[in-house]
Amino acid sequence: MAQETQNEDEKPVAEKAVEAASAPEASGMAALGALAEGGSGDAAPVEAAAPAEPKIDNLGRSYATGRRKDASARVWVKRGTGQIKINGRDISVYFARPVLQMILAQPFETVERVGEFDVIATVKGGGLSGQAGAVRHGISRALTHFEPGLRPALKAGGFLTRDPRVVERKKYGKAKARKSFQFSKR
Repeated sequence: MAQETQNEDEKPVAEKAVEAASAPEASGMAALGALAEGGSGDAAPVEAAAPAEPKIDNLGRSYATGRRKDASARVWVKRGTGQIKINGRDISVYFARPVLQMILAQPFETVERVGEFDVIATVKGGGLSGQAGAVRHGISRALTHFEPGLRPALKAGGFLTRDPRVVERKKYGKAKARKSFQFSKR
């Protein structure tokens, strides 16, 4: 009743894979793939994702599109003095309400880059509030193209998420989208 001991090289590949998967130093599928190919199980370390390259044109600008409600904004961001032009007009002329100006400044305050970038934007559609949100979305996306390292801070602030809420369409047989006509008993 003597058991024959198998040599390490004589073990089937399946048994090697099971042993490698249970070993704490195994690195997942890479180790299993190396064992299946007949390797020793010492897989090369998996490389971390390389940081994204900045997307800057030959004029030193980054471009992005921002949207909110029915408004869409084309936004260019470049190094400068903090000047913001919307449809060829200064921010204080186009967005006269301080709340709308504050909305546009939020991405720069979040990443602590106030006064470092010039913004040129063209915006159309929707009302002033939607246009301000669209420009903010475009500024945030353009900043991530200019400096990819700013993405985590802008993502955490919620500036890269497009607000999907739009006006619901009017249905037939209704006064508005959901409002019914007045009911008459007689």
